[in-house]
Amino acid sequence: MKILIATGNPHKFKELSAILPKKQNSGEKIEYVSLADFKGLNLPPETGSTLEENAAIKAVYAAKQTGLPVVADDTGLEVAPLDGRPGVHTARYAGEHADTDENNRKLLAELDGLLLHQRKATFHTVACLALPSGQHLTFDGRLDGYIGFGYRGENGFGYDPLFIVKDTTQTLAELTDKEKNAISHRAKAFGQLSEKLKILK
Repeated sequence: MKILIATGNPHKFKELSAILPKKQNSGEKIEYVSLADFKGLNLPPETGSTLEENAAIKAVYAAKQTGLPVVADDTGLEVAPLDGRPGVHTARYAGEHADTDENNRKLLAELDGLLLHQRKATFHTVACLALPSGQHLTFDGRLDGYIGFGYRGENGFGYDPLFIVKDTTQTLAELTDKEKNAISHRAKAFGQLSEKLKILK
């Protein structure tokens, strides 16, 4: 069975490929492909007002265009002292064409002067599984922590170097892939989705 992971981000593709199952319960192998394998396929803009809507927009569109089952996600960083921002705008917090560093620096600037215990944050992922018929299911995963005071760690991507995992002293970027995939918001959401992939026909 071939499954499209609807992302063009090689870091995210690697992470999700490690989390998702390699075989179905029947023993059939599962092969994962990314948007890089579909050169003409461009996902529609994320115009939803929630993570659920954005994940479904991408997954349903890609499934109809490719005829493959598709998994997609939208992830928001919800920062308590910012009233839940950046939330649904996490990927473009510093502007529509902002890069990761610009997003991170804006976040650090907005939290300037706050102590660590005042910088509570939650990573929230909604994963979506869509079929070519248009049917889709969504799954939630969350990870609590704090926003640190600067970049720490070489692993991960996005806001990972800033996000200190609750009850630890490490950022997500300081964890190994195996450690991150055991606890992360994406692992929780896609772990639930994985059970559906194992029985998908």
